[in-house]
Amino acid sequence: MTFEEFGLSDTINEAISYMGYEKATPIQEKTIPAIMQGKDIVASAQTGTGKTAAFILPVLDKIINHSKGHTSTLILAPTRELAIQIDQQVQGFAYFTDVHSIALYGGTDGAEWGQQKKSLTRGAEIIVATPGKLIAHLNMGYVKFEKIEHFILDEADRMLDIGFYEDILRIESYLPKKRQTLMFSATMPPEIRKLASRILDNPVEISTAIAKPPENILQAVYLLHEEQKIPLINRLIKDKPDYKSILIFSSTKKKVTDIVRALKKDNFNTEGISSDLEQKERQAVLLRFKSRETRILVATDVLSRGIDIQDINLVINFDVPNDAEDYVHRIGRTARAEKDGVAITFVTTSEIRDIHKIEKLIEREIIKLPPPPELGKGPEWKESKKAPSHDRFRRKHSQPGKRHRK
Repeated sequence: MTFEEFGLSDTINEAISYMGYEKATPIQEKTIPAIMQGKDIVASAQTGTGKTAAFILPVLDKIINHSKGHTSTLILAPTRELAIQIDQQVQGFAYFTDVHSIALYGGTDGAEWGQQKKSLTRGAEIIVATPGKLIAHLNMGYVKFEKIEHFILDEADRMLDIGFYEDILRIESYLPKKRQTLMFSATMPPEIRKLASRILDNPVEISTAIAKPPENILQAVYLLHEEQKIPLINRLIKDKPDYKSILIFSSTKKKVTDIVRALKKDNFNTEGISSDLEQKERQAVLLRFKSRETRILVATDVLSRGIDIQDINLVINFDVPNDAEDYVHRIGRTARAEKDGVAITFVTTSEIRDIHKIEKLIEREIIKLPPPPELGKGPEWKESKKAPSHDRFRRKHSQPGKRHRK
C-alpha cells in the first residue's frame, strides 16, 4: 500500500517522498486509517517496523489542517535517546510545514531548561518527553495541557519496566478527557492492558507478529566461563579488521567500563555509553559512532530500542538479554537495508535456558560454538549438529556478504 492511498495532505506526502519512503509497513497500514478516523488505539509493534511514522504522519496531518498554534500533541517515551529520535522524525516529516516540536528529557543544563520552558509556554504543537522530565515542568505550574488532542505512549512496556506507571497516570490527569490516545508497545503484558483500560476509550487493538531477525544476520552463541568473555571479544575483533562498526551490549554499567578499558588497552578505537554520562556526552558519543569516527561502541540496553544506527557489521551480546524479545531488538541493529551482519552472544551455564527461550521466539536454532582452543576449555555444551567449527565461522564471515576464497 502506498502512502498516497491514505488520503494524507499533499504537504505530508511531499515530506514522505523527500525522506525516501515508498510503501507502508504492515503496522502503518493497520494504524494510520484508524488514527485518521479519531479512534483510540493499543498496538503491539516491534521497534524497526515503522511504528513511529505510523502515529506521526496522521497526527501531523491533523495538526496542519486543524490544530496549529497551540500544543495539541503529547508523546511520552521511556528514554532520552528515543525521545530525541522521535523528535527528529517529527522534524523530518514536518520539514515543509510550520509545525514545531520540542523534546524534553533529563540530563540537561539550566540554559536548556529555559528553552524548554519557553517552548512549553509559547505552544510548540508537539511535545516529546520522558515522564520524569515532563513532571518536573508540570510541578512548576506553567504547563497548560487543556488543548491536548493526541496523547501517545511509545514503548509503553519499557516505560512500565522502568517504573513509570504512576507517573503516566499523573501526567494523564493534566489532560482533557476528550482526546485521542494511542498506545504502542512491543509486548502486551497484563500491566499494559490494565493501563490501557484506565486511559484509553474503547480502543482498537492492533497487533503485528514480532519480526524475526532477518535471514542475512548470521547468529552464533559461545558457551563460556565469565573470565573468557573479554579475551574472546579481543580475538573476534582482531579476526575482523574489515568490520568498521561494532556494537557490544552489556547488562551493567560496570561491565561497560571494564570492556572499554580492556579494548582500549589493546589499542581498539572504543567508547562506552550508559546513563552515567551527561546527555550532551551521550549524544557526542553516538554521533562519533554513527560517523565511524569511533569503531566500537559498548553500551547498556539504553541503545537496544529506538536508536537508528545504520551499517553496523557486528553486534556482540556480552550477556544474554533478560527478555527474548530484547535479543531481537539488540541484534536488529545490524543487517539493515538488506545488508549482511553478524550477531554473537556470550552464554554462561546459568543462561542456557534463556538461549532456548530466544530460539523458541525466533523459531530458529542458533549456531552453538565452543571457545577457541587458545582460550581454554569452556563449560560442557552439546553442540548443534549443524554448528561449524570456530575456524570455519571465522573464515567464512570475516567479511559480511563475501565468501572466503582459498
